Amino acid sequence: MRRAAAFLALLLCLYWMRAQGESGGVTENDITQTEVQSEILGVKTTSHQTNITPDIWAELKELRDMVIQQSVELRKMEQENTDLEARLNTTENVVEELKRENTVLEARMNTCENEVEELKRENAERPKVAFSVGLTDAGAVGPFNTDITLQFSKIFTNIGQAYSPTTGVFTAPVNGTYYFRFTGFEDRSTNWLGIKLYHNDKRITGSYDGNYDDGTVMVSNGFVLQLEKGDEIYMVLTPDYGVSDDHNNRTTFSGFLLFAM
Repeated sequence: MRRAAAFLALLLCLYWMRAQGESGGVTENDITQTEVQSEILGVKTTSHQTNITPDIWAELKELRDMVIQQSVELRKMEQENTDLEARLNTTENVVEELKRENTVLEARMNTCENEVEELKRENAERPKVAFSVGLTDAGAVGPFNTDITLQFSKIFTNIGQAYSPTTGVFTAPVNGTYYFRFTGFEDRSTNWLGIKLYHNDKRITGSYDGNYDDGTVMVSNGFVLQLEKGDEIYMVLTPDYGVSDDHNNRTTFSGFLLFAM
């Protein structure tokens, strides 16, 4: 831009000198200024030359046009540079926004992973308790003249080993809410079927039925009980009552932990 301004100033001086020459000649000072300006342009002159030749003016006009063209191209380049900087700033803003969104997504993913790990730990630490047992393959049991704790000897499931086939007693390993279910079967005619469910020393229920012919009778029941760690659940055969079982597994006792408390 400085070069362009210098060229324009020079052109103005030359036009002014030309105007002076056309209006009646130039003075000695004017000739001196012309010689100096001619030396600047690389043009040789003599003391009697007072006007610039047409070729010089044509060259000056061409130089002026070049300066104008360069100025236009420079302004165009400056505008393109401004547009490019604006696009670059927009792209940088988009990149920063994507970075922020990615940071948020990473934080959410980390939170989800932590929650999954916590659920895994809770599931691993949660006690797993479930059992399902059958009475016997030997057939008839009882009657007896006193209460007998039934020892269910056929183990189908005993997760947590809370049921003892030796004693017939389920012992709660943790405080919690449990579900228990039992069935009783009898196929001996004229024999009474009677079994009871106990929580510690407290009877929860008694289930009875009489077989008055050559058919079969069955009883069943189920309860949700809240137990403390160490509480005992077991089945009792009522005095003078009997129960039967075989490979069909029709006298059973089951239970599992619903949730710890």
